[in-house]
Amino acid sequence: MNKQRHFIYKIIGICCFIVVVSCKSSFVTKPFTTVDNPIAPNYENNESWAILPSKYPDKLKEFLIDSIDKLKADVFYVYPTLITDKKDIRWNASISDSIQNAKVLNTAVFFQASAWITSGKLYVPFYRQAHLRSYSNLENGGEEALILAYEDVKAAFEVYLKKYNNGRPIIIAGHSQGATHCRLLLKDFFDNKPLQDQLIAAYIPGIGIQKNEFNSIKTMTKPNETGGFVSWNTYKRNRLPKKYESWYKDKVTSNPITWDKTMNTKREDHKGFLYSNGKIYNNALKIEVMNGMIWTTLPRFPLRLFAIFKKSYHVGDVNLFWEDIKLNSELRVENWLDLRNNY
Repeated sequence: MNKQRHFIYKIIGICCFIVVVSCKSSFVTKPFTTVDNPIAPNYENNESWAILPSKYPDKLKEFLIDSIDKLKADVFYVYPTLITDKKDIRWNASISDSIQNAKVLNTAVFFQASAWITSGKLYVPFYRQAHLRSYSNLENGGEEALILAYEDVKAAFEVYLKKYNNGRPIIIAGHSQGATHCRLLLKDFFDNKPLQDQLIAAYIPGIGIQKNEFNSIKTMTKPNETGGFVSWNTYKRNRLPKKYESWYKDKVTSNPITWDKTMNTKREDHKGFLYSNGKIYNNALKIEVMNGMIWTTLPRFPLRLFAIFKKSYHVGDVNLFWEDIKLNSELRVENWLDLRNNY
């Protein structure tokens, strides 16, 4: 791994870790060895994919408006860290782990990837995700675990390009650890490369990204803009993480409601929050865009008072703005196709 990539994992790792757990949290751990690595996935096999256009779960199909075959774009989505148990000594999860796979489908896919389901055919690879403790133990095995996870994501994307893409336009989407890997995908496959011509947009919230992170892929500041990326990190209004100055200040902060340079929104601007009961609540929150953070009010949803003391909304970076993302990604696809004479 080159020095630049090592630095990327170090910066993103600490940034992601501090918004999820306290620095005082203790994990059971062991040295990282390749002997313990789970078997690498074979992405030529359908079983190595959580979602393919040919294998949508019935629960996911409920979000569809039209036939999958009518969608003219693809969405490649990478899920966040789901292996978090402090007593779990694994560095990476096997893709045959039924408990983790259930989390992928019932949590990450249902509450996050579903936001893009009306914009393109969905591709979600299982991958040997790195354990949460990797972020606080980069020098003691964490970096190797993250590298292993990215190797899977990269391999899956290579098979996707070879076997499924057929020149179709692409949306790249991921959150937290998933956004970490998507960031590297953009560098390896799109930035200053021919494939950028097929990039509709990249949605990569949950990590801190420099404004000049990429050479040719720019931050999008208009709702119908294409070919660039958006990113944000959500926190309670008038509160800041302890490491704000080091890890969030001056990072890219897109407005996930208006998708432009608007700094404040009203409740009526908010399109919809996908709650854990599967229902969508519109006009549920208002936000303020500040330097490096999205500040949100306490969302309006059932039992909201139980979240009154919550400060970090990291886990809700996507589903808090589910309908907003859905409508925006549809708009960007439509504009990309229009600019290319309906593809």
